[in-house]
Amino acid sequence: MSHLSGLGGAVQSLLDLCLYYLTRNISRYASDIKSLPPKIKDKLIKSLSVQGWLTDSNISMVLHPAVEALDLRDCHISDNALQQLSNCKQLKRINLNIWKNKRLTITSEGVAALASSCPYLREVSFKRCSNLTDHGVLALALNCQLLQIVSIGGCSSITDTSLHALGKNCRHLHSVDFSSTHVTDDGVIALVSGMCAKNLKEIHMELCVNLTDLAVEAVLTCCPMIHILLFHGCPLITDRAREALEQLVGPNKFKQVSWTVY
Repeated sequence: MSHLSGLGGAVQSLLDLCLYYLTRNISRYASDIKSLPPKIKDKLIKSLSVQGWLTDSNISMVLHPAVEALDLRDCHISDNALQQLSNCKQLKRINLNIWKNKRLTITSEGVAALASSCPYLREVSFKRCSNLTDHGVLALALNCQLLQIVSIGGCSSITDTSLHALGKNCRHLHSVDFSSTHVTDDGVIALVSGMCAKNLKEIHMELCVNLTDLAVEAVLTCCPMIHILLFHGCPLITDRAREALEQLVGPNKFKQVSWTVY
């Protein structure tokens, strides 16, 4: 009973207790875990993800063809893990964001493998995966045309090529974060002039040092559904952008907007 009370002061179900010990001794039970039903594996995936214990070496034990979501924010994984998703055709969401420092182990090679294996992806998050380049985003745009949410903020090698590809191929895109990248007005104009223009609701383009007022005006002109627009920390954007906000947008349209006046 002392073991049970140590799990939060309440008696756990037998299933939860078994999963608790499995996650702490996963390498000992590799052959047993592979044969578990998908619903049990989903619980294992969630538990291991929260603890940051999913790795390149154990992720294949818990993967199954019906898995729909992977939250790998706290896990130390590389392209190798993404290359093991070849049978996860139903995957819809994957989160590889990292909030401190940078994630160097994810590159366009792994993202391209993910894109070719998982055509039904709706949400991909790679914030601060600094080795992700346009090649990986292009693979996503071409292979995963149901994408709705794309986060590539802090991926410092991203250029206009990525925004051109998303605008040209991803009709359902409604939220995109390309903050802290080297995109220019041309890339933003291509994105908001593309097939997703009428669906875009949220754009994060803060800390993009090459953007000017033209980028803001293009968003406001082309995206009737936009209600979150962040463009602070862009030194080439002037008070003209604020004036465009007042002239082109009603007073109650935005849920969140931020800018810096230099």
